[in-house]
Amino acid sequence: DCAMGTADTWQELEPPNGVLPGRSYHTAVWTGSEMIVWGGDYLAGEVYGYFNDGARYNPATNSWTPMSSNGAPSARSKHTVVWTGTEMIVWGGQFWDGQFSGDAHDYFNDGARYNPANDTWTPISTVGAPEGREVHAAVWTGTEMIVWGGNNWDGETHYLGDGGRYNPASDSWTTVSATDAPSGRYNHTAVWTGTEMIVWGGFGDRNGRFFFHNDGGRYDPATDRWTSVPTTDAPMGRDTHTAVWTGSEMIVWGGRIPLQSE
Repeated sequence: DCAMGTADTWQELEPPNGVLPGRSYHTAVWTGSEMIVWGGDYLAGEVYGYFNDGARYNPATNSWTPMSSNGAPSARSKHTVVWTGTEMIVWGGQFWDGQFSGDAHDYFNDGARYNPANDTWTPISTVGAPEGREVHAAVWTGTEMIVWGGNNWDGETHYLGDGGRYNPASDSWTTVSATDAPSGRYNHTAVWTGTEMIVWGGFGDRNGRFFFHNDGGRYDPATDRWTSVPTTDAPMGRDTHTAVWTGSEMIVWGGRIPLQSE
């Protein structure tokens, strides 16, 4: 279970016993009245397991409601979700064969939209979607979901520097320009400013060596153009950090930084 803060205090959440098993690398969104948790994985000994279920938590009643799995995306973790105002969109992620064998990875380029009002799922088109990936980033613009970056593996790791825009009204994808985009990376962050997506940080490679980025870019979907983010006075390069948009600034905090020898 977990806890929440109200008026500088913590209150324990009702555990989702019998509703939602414990997990990691899942996702969560806030609808305005409920938190929706979905997907993720667990490790039992040396075997991974994956979930394609979820639940909705209502803080007003401190209670959980299970979600339908009928029509839900296949089990996965390290995917992304966005909240549109009426639906949660799940996209991407990965599934392993459950053994430390180093093969049989699946990277998804599919997903679905979940409507909590009627507890139903609607699949989303894969026509024109970016290639399958994990630990990418996603934002909601008000009309589109933008996904960018991430990685996949086929015997070697591919650091992805591309993305796509999904429009649920037309169930269609538009490619995000790669011109002047940040270099490929994963475990980065992205925020939506109201007019632009800002990508920052993450892990990739530079000249064949592992690299923690302290750079990024601003993407304007109206013009399909990127503008670089300055690195002067930026934090040290890092990944698995967090970022939020205040209305006028992006704040980044924490994360993993390189060792002195890296």
